Amino acid sequence: MNDANLPPAGPLAGLKVLELGQLIAGPFAGKTLGDFGADVIKIEPPGDGDPLRKWRLLHQGTSVWWQVQSRNKRSVVLDLRTDEGRADVRRLAAEADVLIENFKPGTMEKWGLGYDVLSADNPGLVMLRISGYGQTGPYRDLPGFAVVAEAMGGLRHLMGEPGRPPVRAGVSLGDTLAALHGVIGVLLALEARRKSVDALAPKGRGQVVDVALFEAVFNCMESLLPEYSAFGTVRQPAGSALPGIAPSNAYRCADGQVVIGGNGDSIFKRLMQAIGRDELAADPGLADNAQRAGRAEELDAAITAWTVQRPVAEVVERLQAASVPVGRIYTVADIAADAHYRARGMLERIVTAEGLALDVPGIVPKLSATPGAIRHLAPALGAHTDAVLGAITRPAPKP
Repeated sequence: MNDANLPPAGPLAGLKVLELGQLIAGPFAGKTLGDFGADVIKIEPPGDGDPLRKWRLLHQGTSVWWQVQSRNKRSVVLDLRTDEGRADVRRLAAEADVLIENFKPGTMEKWGLGYDVLSADNPGLVMLRISGYGQTGPYRDLPGFAVVAEAMGGLRHLMGEPGRPPVRAGVSLGDTLAALHGVIGVLLALEARRKSVDALAPKGRGQVVDVALFEAVFNCMESLLPEYSAFGTVRQPAGSALPGIAPSNAYRCADGQVVIGGNGDSIFKRLMQAIGRDELAADPGLADNAQRAGRAEELDAAITAWTVQRPVAEVVERLQAASVPVGRIYTVADIAADAHYRARGMLERIVTAEGLALDVPGIVPKLSATPGAIRHLAPALGAHTDAVLGAITRPAPKP
């Protein structure tokens, strides 16, 4: 991708972001800001750089995941264990709008890069801090990974079949949820900064955005806590069903499985009619969700008796024709072949510097007037060190 073919600048064009984090949560937040036009300078340690460069499947020594997580970023190599490296970070932070870090709490302070120090040079700085347990509280100093956050946040207990050990989703949900909450926090802090501009703060006043992985997970737990608070109910794992909402489950077909959401009152009637169970559609004892939830096993059995005799394609076609939410359970091969993914721009083809043609996820969310875009491929380690450091004022060497 050359500069002549670059898409128009996004809505965050002109926003300067300094990314100090590694692996998933912090860099995912940086990626999201970069997708919408922010200038993201990624600080990497000398040697191998961000460990994500070597995670999972590699092409010519570099993870293909790297092409997603670090697109629209510039790579600068600095050794934060040295006085010189930390001094350069301070100079870069003095000109930044946002700084992202996801180190263990206290690490930035140990390096002399805490918010009190950085904001003294740049009062308008917004600092996104992502950690396992947050910057305060009795657990703040414990090491925290997404796997632990998903467990502590209440999610892992609900995942799996009743009576069996919990399972994980296969991706780092805790990290991604924390990153997205972090992006929301950054945008809120930037809006607050805009409203605080005055003669003493020409850029406005920044603040710290403190995101804990477990809190980001817990924030998505819907009615879990109020149900416990009001009724002492501890929700239990329920496999592919959604307790208290029926019918909504995965159902066996002759050649696979589908998921069906038939829990709306009118949808339920259409579903029952589509599977030839008009008597259930007309049953006054199934007129609302509360009644259906009490007979969920009966309804699941009725639906399965119909689906198990038919291939997935027929089940999907017939229920879609009846306006019932239904879908095949996609593998990535299904995603890559899906026309709707393609039409929505969610399968973007890039060609890496090594000549590898690669499909990567497109931009989310979709903005009608100022959409995001892949403007630059993920950088080689330290590709922008000289250009970025050459643009900041560094003290003259002592004679």
